[in-house]
Amino acid sequence: MKNKYILIFCIACSFCFGQIPAGYYNSTIGLTGAPLKTALHNIIKGHTSISYAALWTSFDSTDTKSNGEIWDVYSDVPGGTPPYVYHNPANKCGNYNSEADCFNREHSWPESWFNGVIGPYTDLFHIYPTDGWVNNKRADFPYGEVSNSTYTSLNGGKLGLNTTAGYALTVFEPINEYKGDLARGYFYMTTRYMGEDSAWSASPSVNKSAIEPWAVCLFLKWHHQDTVSIKEINRNNAIYKIQNNRNPFIDHPQWVDSIFSCALTSINNITAPKFSCNIFPNPANQKVTLVFSQNISKANIYLYNSLGQEVITQTLENTNALNLNISNLPKGLYIVCVNTGNHITQNKLLLE
Repeated sequence: MKNKYILIFCIACSFCFGQIPAGYYNSTIGLTGAPLKTALHNIIKGHTSISYAALWTSFDSTDTKSNGEIWDVYSDVPGGTPPYVYHNPANKCGNYNSEADCFNREHSWPESWFNGVIGPYTDLFHIYPTDGWVNNKRADFPYGEVSNSTYTSLNGGKLGLNTTAGYALTVFEPINEYKGDLARGYFYMTTRYMGEDSAWSASPSVNKSAIEPWAVCLFLKWHHQDTVSIKEINRNNAIYKIQNNRNPFIDHPQWVDSIFSCALTSINNITAPKFSCNIFPNPANQKVTLVFSQNISKANIYLYNSLGQEVITQTLENTNALNLNISNLPKGLYIVCVNTGNHITQNKLLLE
């Protein structure tokens, strides 16, 4: 989920900084493409499976906001007021007759696609607490993009015919702020269960654990439009404490483009960032220099603090470096976001 006000690396240095265990991804060094996917599979396979009932208590750490409200991706309105909120366990389903009655456990990769196999059945990386009524409306329809909806949830999720290339039947479209979250969950699933899918089924979106080409294109688009957020980072860390594995595409979003590619030329021209940004020094306390891998014709620079507040905004043109004065900022972790309009790159910055 990407939102202008929460494009930050973490709430507090002590919680998020350095959460990837030392050496966790050592076996991936120097790898790209299929060998990288295989290496990642070997790292994240064999996770600790929990019971279906344990998902309720897991949501307390994986999907609960600091104010105690459940983070329901089918009802939340980032930066706005959601139509309703839930608390765990008070509002768990149970029966429901309409939206806002209760929340349940949504397999974003539908259970019917993997036939209830134990591992994915309780794998938190694709399971979210969501409104029961909206979950039922989504059913096992693939994710996609809708122009004319037959059903619209209170936060703007839509059910209707798919408008993206490669598939023309009914799909469910979540709101933009959670499309990247769900896409990276699918990239995790196809990597985690690669070669372990003999009992799985096919669907319009996947063939066993392999994502169909049209859906790969869609999820690549969503991955780049809705970049990794604090919600995903914190959720990744919380799930690691429960399952003992991580979603590598949250830890290293650039690996998505190393492994997956779009073969449909009619998909929107959303590509990986064509530049990288390095920050020197980092950690820092007075000023920093942003150094880009190429000359940037025009971009907006945003610096966000640990509350998601924009503390520095600057425009650059026709340069490959920029100096930022940070002497008046308090210590902590920040996110530097560089947005050219077509491409976005983000870096963490620690002020000491």
